[in-house]
Amino acid sequence: MNHQSPTALPRDLLDDEEMRRALATHDFGTVFRLAKSRAEISYSRIAAECDIKPERVGTLAKGRGKITSFAKVVEIADALRVPGHMVGLAPRPWETGELPADTYDPQIGSTSVRRRAVLQVATTAGLAAALPALTRPTAPKRVSTGYVERLRHRTARLRRLDDILGGGDTYRVYLGEYQATKALLRDSVFTPESRRRTVSLLAEQAQQAGWAAFDGGQQRQAESLYEESQHAAGEAGDSDLLGNAFAFLAYQTPDRNVAVEIAASSCSTITPGTPSSVRALLHERMAWACAVANQPQRVEQALDAARSALEEQQDGEPQRDWAAWVDETELDIMTGRCWTELRRPLRAVPVLTRALDRYDDYHARDKALYLSWLADAYIAAGEVEEAAAVTSRSLDLSLGVASVRPRQRLVPVLDQLREYRDLRVVQDVFEKATA
Repeated sequence: MNHQSPTALPRDLLDDEEMRRALATHDFGTVFRLAKSRAEISYSRIAAECDIKPERVGTLAKGRGKITSFAKVVEIADALRVPGHMVGLAPRPWETGELPADTYDPQIGSTSVRRRAVLQVATTAGLAAALPALTRPTAPKRVSTGYVERLRHRTARLRRLDDILGGGDTYRVYLGEYQATKALLRDSVFTPESRRRTVSLLAEQAQQAGWAAFDGGQQRQAESLYEESQHAAGEAGDSDLLGNAFAFLAYQTPDRNVAVEIAASSCSTITPGTPSSVRALLHERMAWACAVANQPQRVEQALDAARSALEEQQDGEPQRDWAAWVDETELDIMTGRCWTELRRPLRAVPVLTRALDRYDDYHARDKALYLSWLADAYIAAGEVEEAAAVTSRSLDLSLGVASVRPRQRLVPVLDQLREYRDLRVVQDVFEKATA
């Protein structure tokens, strides 16, 4: 049974061409204006049901600003009962009868229970709630190494989602794969080799799910999954994945000195047989840990080691799919990030600028994130107008990306720009940031 909201847009208004266009482009200012003028839904009711400040609803309706959060798009769509396809989503839970009955009581209007439920759908389920169940190969009772390799190829294909989507969209997809492999280990029969490979796959999937959790702002889940990955990689004797598990743990460890120690442990797993891309990845993560800990000499050593690893890569050398994204451009970006962190803008700006010119906007989340370091470096160099332009570009790219990290990274950048708010270009940035 579908649940009706007092803010539900009537069918004839949803069929209106202007409304359809506004919904398709997430122009919620126009949506709110039409809802008020055509359906007599007040701005105060919209504000309450969509959990938006009343003054902001009015500002948006006047054509100033945009909704930039993926979670907020989902929340508004559910509050106004907009069919998912009209805003670029699959059918929403309330369309299919999956929304719990206690999420809305028509006698008492908007409730905290309803709001918590909608927020949970928006921020926890993300794309996973909108996708049909992913088809996984039927598990045999006796697992062969060939079957495990098919699952590994599947994991590699699903990893491509991370190229264009944020962790808020992919977390449950990746977590489901990890949980399915755990069930396989529990319920099936293996040879020693097929079990070892399956445990290695589990370590890889735990890392992917942990990364998505981290990207989506779920720090505790990320840490737990990284620790699970560390144990599984150790059990499987997979030194590459063990090193990467340490690198992930170092990346989110708040104690800077401890992070350096963990990153050093990740590099200690490197052997003569470690693929070049994995060596480069572990060394560049070491460089970052040292940059955050303000250890410039160790930063240079780690970056040099990473570059040497890439230079030594041979044509046809077997690589691990989860490290295949590490290349010269990525290493240049990490180099610029490290120099920005060490407050060396004259080193950081040229290398970041060159690298980001080569970096496709297709990778919107990552480019938005990396641009924040370029903006930071420009501020340190006293180039405020350039910093404002780059920050504006980062905000544009982060629009609609289900990742907390670009916006988190821009917070300190905006704090630094605040003292220059007398400049028109900086004012424009703050208007965009608060839209």
